[in-house]
Amino acid sequence: MRNLILVIDEGTTSTRAMLFAADGTVLGSESAALTQHYPAPGLVEHDAAEIWARSLACARAMVAAAGGPGRIAAIGITNQRETILFWDKATGEPLCPAIVWQDRRTADTCRALREAGHEPSVQARTGLLLDPYFSASKIGWALDNWPQLRAAGERLAVGTVESWLVWKLTGGLHVSDATNASRTALMAIGSGGWDDGLCDLFGVPRTILPEIVDCAGQFGETAADLFGTPIPICGLAGDQQAATIGQACLSPGDTKATYGTGAFVLTATGARLPTSRNRLLATVAHQIDGRRHYALEGSVFVAGSLIKWLRDGLGLIAEAAETEALARSVADNGGVYLVPALSGLGAPWWEPEARGALSGLSFSAGRAHIVRAAAEAMAHQTHDLKTAFAADGADWARLRIDGGMAANDWIAQDLADMLAIPVERPAFVETTAMGAAMLAGVGAGLFPTLEDATAMRGATTGFEPALPADARTARLAGWQTAIAAVLPQ
Repeated sequence: MRNLILVIDEGTTSTRAMLFAADGTVLGSESAALTQHYPAPGLVEHDAAEIWARSLACARAMVAAAGGPGRIAAIGITNQRETILFWDKATGEPLCPAIVWQDRRTADTCRALREAGHEPSVQARTGLLLDPYFSASKIGWALDNWPQLRAAGERLAVGTVESWLVWKLTGGLHVSDATNASRTALMAIGSGGWDDGLCDLFGVPRTILPEIVDCAGQFGETAADLFGTPIPICGLAGDQQAATIGQACLSPGDTKATYGTGAFVLTATGARLPTSRNRLLATVAHQIDGRRHYALEGSVFVAGSLIKWLRDGLGLIAEAAETEALARSVADNGGVYLVPALSGLGAPWWEPEARGALSGLSFSAGRAHIVRAAAEAMAHQTHDLKTAFAADGADWARLRIDGGMAANDWIAQDLADMLAIPVERPAFVETTAMGAAMLAGVGAGLFPTLEDATAMRGATTGFEPALPADARTARLAGWQTAIAAVLPQ
C-alpha cells in the first residue's frame, strides 16, 4: 500500500532524505554533508554533481528503509533557495559550479543597479530588493564570465536546486515551483510568471528558465532505473516556505522563525500581497491550484553558521551542543557583543559590505562570554526584524521556531525574553522536511487540503518571557551600539 512520503531536504551544508508516515511519524532519515567551496573572499560555490549524487544516495537509503518504492506514495522536495545551477539539457551534466545564496560576487552589480534607480521597480514587481542574495544577478554574472554557458546555446538550462533535482530525478522535466521562482528576482510576484523586463535588466534569456508550477500536484515521476519503480513527485517548496507550512503558519499573522545556516522569519499574509517600507521582502508562501498565498519575510544571513565558525574557524567549542552550557555558565555577556556579519548583513539592513565585529572585550571576558554573545546574537537579530515587521503593520503576537538551533533551550528562552512574546517550538524541529511532506501529501491526494495536512505537525513546547524589562532594554542598547559600528557611516 502506497501511504508513505519520501522527502529530499537539500540544504546549504548537507542534504538528507526523510521517510514520513501520513500521521507525521518519522520512519527514517539519512543525511550527507555537502562541500562548500570558497574560491575567493565573498564567493561561495557548490558542486552540482555532488548535490545530486548525495541526495540520490540518501533517497535510495530511505526507499530501502520503506521496503521498496511500492510503499511510497509521493516525493516532496525542499531546498536552499536562491542558489543557482547551470546544466546541459542534452547530457544532464552541470556546466559550472553552483553559485550559493551566500555568495556576494555581484555586490557591485547590484549597487550599480540601485544607484541607477532600479530598486523601486524591482521591489514593486518582485517583492525583493537589489542584493547579491537573489538569483538573477548571479545568473547574469555567470553568463558574462563563464564562456561555456553561452557556448551551450539552446542546450543551456538554469534553475534553483529543486529544479535541478527534478530534472535529474525525472530525466529531463524542467520546472520550478512558485516559491523558489519568487526568490530569483525574475518572477513577477503578482502574476506568477517570468517578467521580460526583469530578464532584460539582469541579462537573462527567458528561454533558459524553467516552467513555473504549483507547490503541490502531480509534477512527474522518477525515472524507473533510479529506484526500481517510478515514484510520483508531488511537493516542491523552498526551505523557508516549507518550514512555514510545517509550522502550520497558514493564517494571516502566523509567524515562524527558522534557525539553520541563516535565520529566516516569515509572517503569513494570505492572499494579500504585502508591501514593505522597512526593507523586508514579499514572497510566495505557497501556490496550489494556481492560487498564490504570500508572506512578509526577513532574512538573516548568519545564524547556525556562526556556531559552526566558532567551532571550525576559532576552535572555541568542540561541538555545537556546548553552547547551551557555556551560555548558562556566566551571569550575562559581560559587555561582549558579537555582530555576525560574516557575509554581510541581511534584513533589515541589507549591507553586503558590512563585516562581523566582536566588541566590549576586557580581561574579565572569557570563552563563555564570547560564546554567549554569539548565542545572544540570534535574539538580537530577530528583535531587529520584529521591529521592522511591526513598522510594516505585521507585528508578532507569538513566534514559532524551528531548525537545528531551536533545539537549544537557552536560545529558545532568550528569544522569548528579548522579544517579550511567547515562543513555541514543535517536538520535531526539522519542520522544513515536515512542510515538504505535507505538500507532497496534498499533491498525492493523501490530504484534501493543506490545512488538513497540518495534522502531521505534532506536540509543541512553550517558552514565556521572564527577563526584567530594564535588563532587556540595557542589552538591546548595547546591541544597537555594536551594530552601528559595522554599518557604513
